[in-house]
Amino acid sequence: MQQRLTPATAVLLTLPPLLWAGNAVVGRLMAGQVPPMTLNFLRWAIAFVLLLPWAGWLLRRGSPLWPLWRRFAVVGLLGVGCYNALQYLALKTSTPLNVTLVAASMPVWMMGVGALFFRQPLTARQLAGAALSVTGVLVVLSRGDWDVLRQVRLVPGDVFVLLATAAWAVYSWLLVKPGDPPSIRDDWAAFLMAQMVFGLAWSGLFAAGEWATAPQHVAWGWPVAAALGYIALGPAILAYRCWGRGVQRMGPTIAGFFANLTPLFAALMSAAFLGDPPHPYHAAAFVLIVGGILVSSRRG
Repeated sequence: MQQRLTPATAVLLTLPPLLWAGNAVVGRLMAGQVPPMTLNFLRWAIAFVLLLPWAGWLLRRGSPLWPLWRRFAVVGLLGVGCYNALQYLALKTSTPLNVTLVAASMPVWMMGVGALFFRQPLTARQLAGAALSVTGVLVVLSRGDWDVLRQVRLVPGDVFVLLATAAWAVYSWLLVKPGDPPSIRDDWAAFLMAQMVFGLAWSGLFAAGEWATAPQHVAWGWPVAAALGYIALGPAILAYRCWGRGVQRMGPTIAGFFANLTPLFAALMSAAFLGDPPHPYHAAAFVLIVGGILVSSRRG
């Protein structure tokens, strides 16, 4: 059952967009140094090793994971195997502006998937919140100038982002499906490991196909090592842990609105690391996005 939005839950759902904004920046920097499917596989392989001390028991014979292998194979495919691999793939052929614009449809996907497949009714508050949130994203993308949006042209890479967003919406709804044993559901490390075991297998399969279909190259060095360390610790382990707990508390629909903080954080990171000063439209976008979250999360 959906709980009231508390400051602690808001922090849980705000941290993933912050880390994912950094993940988009790193993914763009790594576009010419590590193949996208390989980058995703290496990320989760490192995260898997880091999580073993806390959740390695889940791999033993007789673990409660194995009777649920079909469920977690699907969850791992969507959340670990596909989502970021498709984003990394998109960043090779699409611009950051296009990628963020397409990903801004997350609240709509969350509501649509919930209504169509999980019998989740839509409310006027949620629709109004979605309108406010998406408007805030458009303000960031347009830099306060709506003529910028008229110049946007979709390219084939944007299809990968659309598929990634749809996969994440279904993944988020599957997180709250009842039936998981408490030993997995109530242990954040075990819950993430259950997804990672099968997700790592999927991502490894995709990476193998990438190397089999065309010659690939990895530019090994400290930049690649630092990037892998960040995306394994932050956007993988910490972000997925916070997102999973936040979705369990608030439900996927409300959580989806927080995802639209990602382009705002990305813009602020550009200001911090590239020397671009913040602008008034950043404040306006923040008000609209947070307003969408508050409107949609209020109880009637």
